[in-house]
Amino acid sequence: MEAYFDNSATTRVFDSVKDVVVKVMTEDYGNAAAKHLKGVEAENYIKEARSIIAKTLKVQDKEILFTSGGSESNNMALIGTAQAYKRAGNHIISSNIEHASVYRPLEYLEEQGFEVTYLPVDHQGHIDLKELEGALRPETILVSIMYVNNEIGSVEPIEEISKVIKKKNPDTLLHVDAIQAYGKLEIYPKRQGIDLMSVSGHKLHGPKGVGFLYIGEGVKIKPLIYGGGQQKGLRSGTENVPGVAGLGEAVKEVFTNHQEKLDNLYGLKDYFMTRIQELDGVWLNSQPGQESAPQIVSVSFEGIRSEVLLHALEEKGIYVSSGSACSINHPGVSGALKGIGVKKELLDGTLRFSFGLFNTREEIDYAMEALKEMLPILRRYKRG
Repeated sequence: MEAYFDNSATTRVFDSVKDVVVKVMTEDYGNAAAKHLKGVEAENYIKEARSIIAKTLKVQDKEILFTSGGSESNNMALIGTAQAYKRAGNHIISSNIEHASVYRPLEYLEEQGFEVTYLPVDHQGHIDLKELEGALRPETILVSIMYVNNEIGSVEPIEEISKVIKKKNPDTLLHVDAIQAYGKLEIYPKRQGIDLMSVSGHKLHGPKGVGFLYIGEGVKIKPLIYGGGQQKGLRSGTENVPGVAGLGEAVKEVFTNHQEKLDNLYGLKDYFMTRIQELDGVWLNSQPGQESAPQIVSVSFEGIRSEVLLHALEEKGIYVSSGSACSINHPGVSGALKGIGVKKELLDGTLRFSFGLFNTREEIDYAMEALKEMLPILRRYKRG
C-alpha cells in the first residue's frame, strides 16, 4: 500500500487536468500572441482560466496575473510593489514564520535600502494585532503575512490584520501568501482587504510551474521580467498555455462541491490527530478542527530524528516531509517551530503530514500501524 501525505509539498493532478494539459500541448499548441486561429485558441484557454479563478475570489478577470508559481508571485508582489512605492516610504512589515520565497526577497530589499520589521508569533502561530499596529509607521508601504503557515497550518486572521493596517495607514498595502490557503479556505480579497495575493497551482492538484498573483485594481507594481509585453507588460514572455489551462481546470475541480471537499479534508485531519495521539511520546503542533488549515498537521516525536523516521516510513510507502524543511534559518528570524515554542529537543524530531483530495482513512490507519511498529524500535536504536 502507498500513502502520500506530502500534499503541501506538491499534489497529484486530477485526471481532467492531465487531459487538458496534454490536449493543449498536442492539439491546441499555438502561441497565445499569434494572430491566427491557433493563437486565438490558445488565448481562449488563458481567458477561460482567468475567468474561472476570478469567480472563485469574486474579483475582476483583469486582476489575475499568471506566473510560474508561488515563488515568482511572492517575489513580484514584494519587489514589484516595493519598487513602485519606494518614494512613499521604505518600511515593510512581515512575520518570522514566512516561507523562504517571502523572506529571501525581503532580504534582497533590505540590501536595497528598505527596512523590514519581523513580527513574532504566539504558540498557535498567530501574530499579535497590537504589535502589528505598533509596528506601522507613516513610511510603511507594505505588510506581507502568510494566510496559512506551511509547517504547522496556523491560519492568520487576515481580515482583522487588514482592518488594523487600513485604520492606521490606509495607503499601506497588504500582501498575502495564500499558497497553502487557496482552495482550502474561503478567500474574498475585496471583502478581506487583501491588495495582493500569491497562489501556486501544484498545491491544489494542478500542474507545477504555474500560479497566479492577484493584484487589486489600482495597485501599482513594477515588472520583474521585461520583453514582449505579454499580460499588459506586467510579465513578458510567451504564456505557459498548457500550465494555465491545467490550473484553470484544477481550480474548477476543487471548487465544484467545494464545501464537501473541505469537510472531507477536515475529517481526515481530525481523524489523523485522534489516531496519532494513541501513540506514546508524540506531540501535536497544529490546532484541531477549523482552528487551523484542513490539510496540515505537524507532529513531534520524542527520541527520534525526523530524517530517520521519514526514511523508515518511506520504506513502507508512506511519504511525509520534515517539519523544518522550509524553516527560516537566517539571523534574527526563526522558523515556525521555534516561533511557536517547540522544545529544543523536539525540533529535530518533527514531521509534517499534509492531506489532499485523494487521501483516505484507510491510508491513515496504515500509517498508524506502521508507526506503532517502528517507533519503539527506532527509539531503542537511538538509545543504543
